[in-house]
Amino acid sequence: MTKKTLHNFHIPVMGLAYTIDSPIRVAQYGISSVISIIDDEILEKMKNFYNKKFNLDYFGISAKTEDYRARRITAYLDMVDDIVNEKFESFKQEISRNKEALKDFIAMLPNTSDLKNSLQNLIHQKDNWSSHIKSFIESNLNPGSIDVNIMTKVDKDNYHQNEQLPVMYNDAHASLRGFAKSKLSSSVVLSAGMNPRLYSYMEEFEDFFPDENGKLRKKIILKVSDFRSAMIQGNFLAKKGLWVSEYRIESGLNCGGHAFATEGMLLGPIMEEFKQKKNDLIQSAHSLMITALEQKGKFVVSEPLEMKITVQGGVGTSEEHEFLLTRYNVDSVGWGSPFLLVPEATSVDAETRNLLVQSKEQDFYLSNMSPLGVPFNTVKGTSNEKLRYVKESQGKYGSSCPKKLLALSKEFSPEGTCTASRKYQDIKLKELYSEKETLTEAEFEKRKAAITDKACLCVGLVNAAYMEQNLEIKGEKQGVVICPGPNVAFFDKEVSLSDMVKHIYGNTNILPDNHRPNMFINELKMYVDYLRKEITDSAVQITHSQTRKWNTFRKNVLEGIEYYHNLFKNSSYFRNKLSVISLQLEEYKLQLMAIDIPQVEK
Repeated sequence: MTKKTLHNFHIPVMGLAYTIDSPIRVAQYGISSVISIIDDEILEKMKNFYNKKFNLDYFGISAKTEDYRARRITAYLDMVDDIVNEKFESFKQEISRNKEALKDFIAMLPNTSDLKNSLQNLIHQKDNWSSHIKSFIESNLNPGSIDVNIMTKVDKDNYHQNEQLPVMYNDAHASLRGFAKSKLSSSVVLSAGMNPRLYSYMEEFEDFFPDENGKLRKKIILKVSDFRSAMIQGNFLAKKGLWVSEYRIESGLNCGGHAFATEGMLLGPIMEEFKQKKNDLIQSAHSLMITALEQKGKFVVSEPLEMKITVQGGVGTSEEHEFLLTRYNVDSVGWGSPFLLVPEATSVDAETRNLLVQSKEQDFYLSNMSPLGVPFNTVKGTSNEKLRYVKESQGKYGSSCPKKLLALSKEFSPEGTCTASRKYQDIKLKELYSEKETLTEAEFEKRKAAITDKACLCVGLVNAAYMEQNLEIKGEKQGVVICPGPNVAFFDKEVSLSDMVKHIYGNTNILPDNHRPNMFINELKMYVDYLRKEITDSAVQITHSQTRKWNTFRKNVLEGIEYYHNLFKNSSYFRNKLSVISLQLEEYKLQLMAIDIPQVEK
């Protein structure tokens, strides 16, 4: 019998290392979380750290070892699984003996949980309560899932002595292999869009196919921002006999890390489409999957497998959480950035966590710092930013680029160069200075900033984990890059894991009294600002395609505003804020219409 999940929220992946050991911290309470597995070096160092801490017998894996990246990932995930299972067994023993510990655990469960009601009834039994509780716990409790994330675009070709290695040794491919060979029975979250070559590589591993009982040992989660993308990617995988067990919808802009803006489609209408067309996703994929499984001679499933729909991006109150669950029938809601303020759950150094606590709404912004060329959410005042300003005052630009995970530009080398590297920026700046006399000062500074704004994410996004555990950081001093969603601006203090979970379920409130916009309104504001900035920052020569794109963008946002007017008017949620929400919708509609979209003469 499959045990039910204990919670209806999850902790998504954050950066390269902010959730690197979150399962070790929270899985015993039934909370699922996601580890980034693209950087084998931080995984190896964290494995060595926990190996020593818990007196385990995992050996170090040298970078000179054959297939070391995949082997390091497998070893780390196996170790995390061992630790989580050990902690879960200890936790079960504790709450079966200690009534206060059990009460604390019960307080963290959803109010609508049958498990919570059953435990509350059992705890009041006078006779043999401990044995009854122990039996019930064994039958009903399970740890949170240890899921992993692979950003599909981070799939650089790798070389050995100037000779390109086979595709299976590409970064994302090696990460997938590391997960596939681990003993975990969990999910891989594929984010940042479709990588056909990587998706096809999944066929190599039996754990992604159903067994004779129709069970998947390893599942696929696709992080998507719209229905069309979900259908295309889901069918692509289904044609290979692979099932997408969950579509994880994320707000295009109201999220942490890289922001993949939609064409003006807002989260509410997107969720509505998934709700209305979920069966289309299921039936389309199932028919394709059956054909593929038959052709491959694998076990065929007569009925569609389970398919979950989850959502994340900007949620901050229990009412928003409950609304998403009930209105769109989602299975779980992702709470990411707020957990950066929970030391029990995430790996963040004290200085950076304090920065998040102190920062205000205006301090969070969409930057151009990512070498991927995708807008990247961050906050002002990080140690990485301060160090960069000091270096630039000395005429030094770029990073030493020790890891090369994002060395994806083939402009100067077939092996790839990272646009945040010193090598790349020195060349581009030299080119720019040679053109300086033909440019206005404003044009020159704009182009210079476009070059030098890039930051070394490979190092900056892992340093906090090293610093929190007092691990040695070798090489050039880079500081910390943090990638919170704008929503964390409305949280102003460190909180305990228990209080954060109680906040999610509406049993306490950790937000300050100052006004926080509804999550849908906050995202709407971001899309209006995004369009305005896109037009302002556009090149002098405007094309017909750009004009069409901006007009479509505005049309989609306007349709989203109309959708929200009807949604909130007919909902029992947010009633005490309805008048404010209606005024805000009208205000952003006026702002949107006032944006001057350049017209191109035919």
